[in-house]
Amino acid sequence: MNQLRKFMYGRYGVDRFSRDIILFSLFITLIASMTRSSLLLWLAYIPLFYAIFRILSRDTQKRARENYIYADLIRKVKVRAKNTKLLLVGTRTHKFYRCKGCRQMIRIPRGKGKISISCPKCRREFISRS
Repeated sequence: MNQLRKFMYGRYGVDRFSRDIILFSLFITLIASMTRSSLLLWLAYIPLFYAIFRILSRDTQKRARENYIYADLIRKVKVRAKNTKLLLVGTRTHKFYRCKGCRQMIRIPRGKGKISISCPKCRREFISRS
């Protein structure tokens, strides 16, 4: 165990991006085994080798920057999925408007008639039906 610790000293190690690359490679391997595609099996090794390269890399700043970019991308996808879910679920009880000034999404309860809507972000006001 001490030899492994000495070998990994100064190397980047496993992070979320590397872990997800390995899981993606395993997913492709699973699909390749179910379809019995040797080409797909060979293609599954590419992300696996890249993940091993990242884990053993000594350029920790570059790997950390890659992980930050990946985490930011995942965060944006999750926020977009959450907003889409809110739009789909909340259409029965609420109406959604976009502010013409700042493009902020505004949720207004249905059935209130003609109301004045003020944007919480830029304070621009407009009148619309709910």
